[in-house]
Amino acid sequence: MKRITNIKVQRRIVTVFLFALIIMAVIVIRLGYVQFIWSDFLIAEAEDLWSRDIVFEPERGKIIDTNEEVLAENVSAPTVMVVPRQVTEAEQTARQLANVLDMSYEDVLEAIHKNERIVILQPEGRKISEEKAMAVQMLDLEGIYIAEDSIRHYPNGAYLSHVLGFSGIDNQGLTGLELMYEEMLSGTEGSLSFYSDAKGKRMPQMADKYTPPEDGYDLQLTIDSRVQTIIERELDIAEEKYNPDGAIAIAVNPKDGSILGMSSRPNFDPANYQDISADVYNRNLPIWSTYEPGSTFKIITLAAALEEGLVDLENDEYVDDGDIEVGGTHLHCWKSGGHGHQTFLEVVQNSCNPGFIVLGQKLGKERLFSYIEDFGFGQKTGVDLQGEATGILFDLDNVGPVELATTAFGQGVSVTPIQQVMAVSAAVNGGYLYEPYVAKAFLDPVTGDAVNTTEPVLKNRIISADTSKEVREALESVVALGTGRSAYVDGYRVGGKTGTAQKVGEDGKYMENNHIVSFIGFAPADDPEIVVYVAVDNPKDVVQFGGVVAAPIVGTVIEDSLRALGVPKQDDGIEKDYQWPESPPVEVPDLVGLNKSELQQYLVSLEVDVVGEGDYIIDQAPAAGEKVQEGSKIRLVLGNK
Repeated sequence: MKRITNIKVQRRIVTVFLFALIIMAVIVIRLGYVQFIWSDFLIAEAEDLWSRDIVFEPERGKIIDTNEEVLAENVSAPTVMVVPRQVTEAEQTARQLANVLDMSYEDVLEAIHKNERIVILQPEGRKISEEKAMAVQMLDLEGIYIAEDSIRHYPNGAYLSHVLGFSGIDNQGLTGLELMYEEMLSGTEGSLSFYSDAKGKRMPQMADKYTPPEDGYDLQLTIDSRVQTIIERELDIAEEKYNPDGAIAIAVNPKDGSILGMSSRPNFDPANYQDISADVYNRNLPIWSTYEPGSTFKIITLAAALEEGLVDLENDEYVDDGDIEVGGTHLHCWKSGGHGHQTFLEVVQNSCNPGFIVLGQKLGKERLFSYIEDFGFGQKTGVDLQGEATGILFDLDNVGPVELATTAFGQGVSVTPIQQVMAVSAAVNGGYLYEPYVAKAFLDPVTGDAVNTTEPVLKNRIISADTSKEVREALESVVALGTGRSAYVDGYRVGGKTGTAQKVGEDGKYMENNHIVSFIGFAPADDPEIVVYVAVDNPKDVVQFGGVVAAPIVGTVIEDSLRALGVPKQDDGIEKDYQWPESPPVEVPDLVGLNKSELQQYLVSLEVDVVGEGDYIIDQAPAAGEKVQEGSKIRLVLGNK
């Protein structure tokens, strides 16, 4: 009996021992798990309870043009932060800070007494000047810290404003490229972490931990500041001269779809966007606005008819008596009484509506609208800017004889400026329709190396190289001999087409004496390097024709841009047909080496600006052989032999 009892006791001891062993094993395993596996998490949690973070904003990536000219950058603007539990003398601290920051004593004191880990003194203490930040540091106040911060700076003001957009107070992109590429530009925040006890007192035995911010990538654009500056200047002049309701300009490289310049009026200064109506800064008109294109659209009808072999511009003829009857409706030419007997090349030169109606009828609605869609109308171009519109085309089932006729000369359809530019680029570059783009590359802010580069996107091949060549030659004749003569540039072969579009009022009817006048041009005509489109909305105190208002602007933009881009001048091409009151340019004579007494016989049509002293001409500008307008001023430098 005693033996059995001992066995039971032994069994119980073993059982208890095993249970204890299992419990100890669980504890050891648990401790090992916590120590070796979960430790990082627990340490991070503990540090999070002890730590207080001062956030350091990353440097937002700069935006630069294709030549690395800065268009948007950052300037230092530190921010004052308060750790309330570390402030030892609240009233004195509040009084001193209020004095430096031009802030009310009560507001500072309220911030100091807040039951929060870290308080930003805002708005007066946020993004302050370097001078104020230095003054705060000199106070050497307990619990007061200066965090590095910055604000977005646009060095050129309203320059390229709709494309760049702007950033908000937290340096987040709100519109334009700033919003479009926010993720790449913004970077990642850094911080300075210090440790404090449960009462918020700093723990001096624990070292601060600094995590540096990761700056955003720099964005390089296809925009060329040389071209953009010319566009901005010409739109400013047009705004002053014509007081229009609006104006736009776009310049692209037709060989790859890269945008060289883009602007519109009214514009705004991104630094002061709060003072501007959202209707201004939210509408990038070159990609947002839609309207009837007018005669610039005739380029599409021309290209389609040539590609289909339906017209011989030199040999086919048309007699225009001023109107044409279509489906019982009389559609008129812009010229009262018409242009009379013409070749179809002259139809293009004269922008004759009835002649283009005939081309549209030859094509038929299926073929014409097929080409219109192939050239990209009725759909977004895909430009990397926000707010692009699609435009409006007739539903093919609803296209009758009148709709076909009006579409052929650019009335009754609604398109965007960017659509027109890309379509005309395709018509003159050999038939290739590209996707327009503004972002050229993202660059590492330290090394400057490209981390992401945009490649041109070819969307479609629409017409042949031979057809494109015919289109270029016809449009060059428009500038030299037709309605686009005021866009002619001596020394460069320019092609283009005028446009005068009627605007539709709120009652659905066309408005009187209120047009969008436009011109689209390209050069050099034999190998285009640039396509420029300008539209002016309701210019005042002037005849509202594209050839009168917009064409001269495009001519100037093209001439100055080609010079800036280093495109050599040409001595071939079509000579301009000068008509009264126009006068042909005067060739500057070679005056270097002449005695000043001999000048009179050489400068009948030119004015002279003389600098220096002496009896002989030792230099001149412009150089001999250059052509200038009659009455232009040339500079002569005098000296002695």
